[in-house]
Amino acid sequence: MRIAFWKMHGAANDFILADDRQLTFPAADKAWLASVAARRTGVGCEGIILIQPSAKADFRMRFFNPDGGEVDMCGNGARCVARLAHDIGVAPARMRFETAAGMIQAEMIGDRVRLGMTEPKDWRLNATLALPGGSRAYGFVNSGVPHVVIEVQDLDAVDVAGLGAAVRYHPDFAPKGTNANFIQVTGPDSLRIRTYERGVEAETLACGTGMVAAGLIAGRMGRVKPPVRITCASGDVIEVGYTLQDETATGVTMLGPAAYAFRGELEY
Repeated sequence: MRIAFWKMHGAANDFILADDRQLTFPAADKAWLASVAARRTGVGCEGIILIQPSAKADFRMRFFNPDGGEVDMCGNGARCVARLAHDIGVAPARMRFETAAGMIQAEMIGDRVRLGMTEPKDWRLNATLALPGGSRAYGFVNSGVPHVVIEVQDLDAVDVAGLGAAVRYHPDFAPKGTNANFIQVTGPDSLRIRTYERGVEAETLACGTGMVAAGLIAGRMGRVKPPVRITCASGDVIEVGYTLQDETATGVTMLGPAAYAFRGELEY
């Protein structure tokens, strides 16, 4: 079976996308998904995204990590799937689509996409985590998937691979683990971020839900005010908007790029 796909990226966070409205994509074959995602022997990506039919929205988005495991949501991937769905006639310029994390609103703005994110939940502020090298203060929020946010003074000096893995597999977040984000505040409404992603098991150049989590935690801690301009490791800037409430934040949005790389066919 030959399967048409698009390679896209959001702020250098790259994905394989397929139109699976006929529900023929072999999504249950985790080993094959992992082989397609492999950098040296496959197409290479940080996620595989399917457009599937929905009875409640314009379409349903399903997201698979490079290890073949399915997760609820991916912010950069959601921007890419929104642009593709619009371009191939699946959805209008203002659309709604299903994810396992909840319903997402999206709006095309040129070659950028603004997402209306799901409501953040499971907040932890001013918590402490025992890590190699000593305890670290952190914040935690589920912005579609779980994220730890740790503020540092020198982002370039952080051992993201080592410290990120220690956070990702920490027993406090067992059994599913968490993503780990390290941020440096650069202004009253700006910060930089580096992310260790669960499922990729490495630092990535960008993580959309991680940037949303960072903007939310930094805002709740009084470190920045929205809209927050967040520069990720790729050098791209994502804008995260929200309205602070007493114990949460509402009206969470993310605005950023969604770009095509190439088209091709997969062999199954």
